[in-house]
Amino acid sequence: MLKVGLTGGIGAGKSEVSRLLAGYGAVIVDADRIAREVVEPGTPGLAAVVEAFGPEVLTPEGVLDRPKLGSIVFADPAKLAALNAIVHPLVGARSAELEAAAGPDAIVVHDVPLLTENGLAPLYDLVVVVDAAPETQLARLTGLRGMAEEEARARMAAQATRAQRLAVATLVIDNDGPLEALEPQVRTVWKELGARAAAAADGAAH
Repeated sequence: MLKVGLTGGIGAGKSEVSRLLAGYGAVIVDADRIAREVVEPGTPGLAAVVEAFGPEVLTPEGVLDRPKLGSIVFADPAKLAALNAIVHPLVGARSAELEAAAGPDAIVVHDVPLLTENGLAPLYDLVVVVDAAPETQLARLTGLRGMAEEEARARMAAQATRAQRLAVATLVIDNDGPLEALEPQVRTVWKELGARAAAAADGAAH
């Protein structure tokens, strides 16, 4: 099994790279999606969040009110740390389950937005960084996602810098250009991952 960390700044196009890799046969473990799953109604995760932050973080339907919770934790580092202490171990455990189910020959791509920020690079055999210039990120966030420029800049500033991300990269995908320029790069990376997986399997066999 080859364990790959995939990361990139907000608006860099990581989700599109993840989708393309899945099309080639990668097993995708999406940290953001798992983070939502572990706090769905009826889960121990949601019960722990409510115990820590109070019932006001729920909607009338009993679902986690993400904007409300976000407004509480992003204004207070201690509260954000408390939330992460609940959610991160649950995400880690579920990610490990999905990885174990993938099989020994799989190329497992962990799609992790905050890989650099949380110092997670050593957990993977290699790290793929989707890179885009800050002005490209900003244009995508305001143009494609309809974010206000101030909010987009704040979200970008809360993440690792471009240099910090590139410092942990084994392979870099340049996504500054149009979408059609992305696919050939992802295909090249997929071939490289396949070669590394084969070499690792060959090494383990001897």
